[in-house]
Amino acid sequence: MHTRGAGVMAGLGERTSLVTGGPFALARNPTFTAMAATSLGLTAMAPNPIALAATAVLVAAVEMQVRMVEEPYLSRVHGAVYRAYAARVGRFRPGVGRLS
Repeated sequence: MHTRGAGVMAGLGERTSLVTGGPFALARNPTFTAMAATSLGLTAMAPNPIALAATAVLVAAVEMQVRMVEEPYLSRVHGAVYRAYAARVGRFRPGVGRLS
């Protein structure tokens, strides 16, 4: 998935500036936070084992993607600027999951 302009996604190897404003000032991964909240809401509206399992798989997959792929990449590309941002802004919720 590639989006140009004000979008968040960029092509492989393409350098972009680090986005830290708007919803990214509250959480480093607001899109994933919204996905998890939506999945939890749908599970609450139609509680069943499949919906619960799907939410659990989503949360686990997002955690792995962010911790194993995105954070190391952003740290390599943006260096100290990303590490300072990650130390003050939570991973998925404000203040929770800040990197030290």
